[in-house]
Amino acid sequence: MQTFAYLRVSTADQTTENQRRELETAGFAPTLVYSEIVSGKAAAAQRAEFARMLETIARTEGAKRLVVTKLDRLGRDAGDVLATMNHLRRLGCEVQVLQLGKLDLTSPAGKLMLTMLSAVAEMERDLLVERTQAGLARAKAEGKKLGRPAKLDPEMAAGARQRVGAGETIAATARALGVSRQTVMRALAR
Repeated sequence: MQTFAYLRVSTADQTTENQRRELETAGFAPTLVYSEIVSGKAAAAQRAEFARMLETIARTEGAKRLVVTKLDRLGRDAGDVLATMNHLRRLGCEVQVLQLGKLDLTSPAGKLMLTMLSAVAEMERDLLVERTQAGLARAKAEGKKLGRPAKLDPEMAAGARQRVGAGETIAATARALGVSRQTVMRALAR
């Protein structure tokens, strides 16, 4: 049986090394490993390495299996995960998610489990977004200033405006204040 592995992380400061180790610990030695840095929000069809893997699976004869460590490696949107699973089933590829044990997600019982888990994962993500938005709205209502603190306090910004008004260049003002030119330009725009 040809075994494919798909490893995904969301940001460049993350690594797929833990996913590789989980595959090894579970006893899998994939024939081909596809790895990429892309958000789970991106549809599977929009991920370059995932699309390349699907093309290879389609050209592969005989028994084939895709192994991922967790369901969210395939996606976080229930509809997209289900469409991906259906596509893999049509290609004759079984799918195994280590987190779910030996369950083949392309089987009828696996499809039922997949549908439920995908819906729960999507709801969890939606609730997280909802809670975040509510927290931001509450903080704004309480008068809290959101975002990154300004590099120049009002007094320093006024000083920057005076320096530039007196003929000093923006670059020289920025060096004198220990900030970037863009920071000085923002202070001038206020």
